Amino acid sequence: MRCSTCGESILAGEDRCPTCGAVVERRRRAPVMKRNVRQCARCGHHSEGVPYFRKTGHLALLVGLSVFTYGVGGLVYYARCRKRQVCPNCGLAWEHSRVPGDPEGWDAGSGVPAPVTSMTPASPPSRDKPLPPSGIGRRVFGAGLGVMATLIITAGIAGGMDGPPIVIGAFLGMGGSGMFLWGWRALQERRQAVLQILNRKVLQLATQRGGVLTVTEVAAELDLSLEAAEKLMIGMDDGFRVRSDISDEGVIYYEFPEVVHQKKLRSGKPA
Repeated sequence: MRCSTCGESILAGEDRCPTCGAVVERRRRAPVMKRNVRQCARCGHHSEGVPYFRKTGHLALLVGLSVFTYGVGGLVYYARCRKRQVCPNCGLAWEHSRVPGDPEGWDAGSGVPAPVTSMTPASPPSRDKPLPPSGIGRRVFGAGLGVMATLIITAGIAGGMDGPPIVIGAFLGMGGSGMFLWGWRALQERRQAVLQILNRKVLQLATQRGGVLTVTEVAAELDLSLEAAEKLMIGMDDGFRVRSDISDEGVIYYEFPEVVHQKKLRSGKPA
């Protein structure tokens, strides 16, 4: 760096020119705008959202709808989803994303990161992550395509085995089946996500109760029916980390050995 008055070289950290004594004016660097990097709610991928039709599956579906509905279905599909952004990894809608490292940073898809109040490790989030979509729209749309394919094939057969209607109906049937299976898989993923949330709440409750729970306690704390709580506990009972037994009074209880012997395990003493 040189002095703007006399041209003398100025070392880093000096506030005045050693020759003429002029005050050194240092330029402040303009702040660099950070990229709007967010975290996907489903797969945890860190990046920016990508346009909806940049995903290969969405683009293929657009082409398929355009071909088999003479462009009408593709036009409606494009008009509805063209402004949406999705995760580049799993395709989840980007409005469910959050600010990385901010467990309470979920917002309703405004695209504006929620303010981070602290850089210290946060406590476990008190609010569950948004559940993945149930795929009801895909299943309804797939069923509709199946019905339409059946009508077209029936009309083709009734008309004397005309070739084009039967071919079009067959393609519509395959597209409807694929769409319905896609929605069914989304429904199973949603059920699995709900089960994981319930399992986590049961483990937290077991930690609070000393590692021993009954079905009644689980049903009362998690707001479940006795049947649902019983199915949940039976599903968690693997004989190792969760064990069921009957007390002398005839009460069925579930024991979590890792929680019961937690202090001894941490201290290194034999259980």
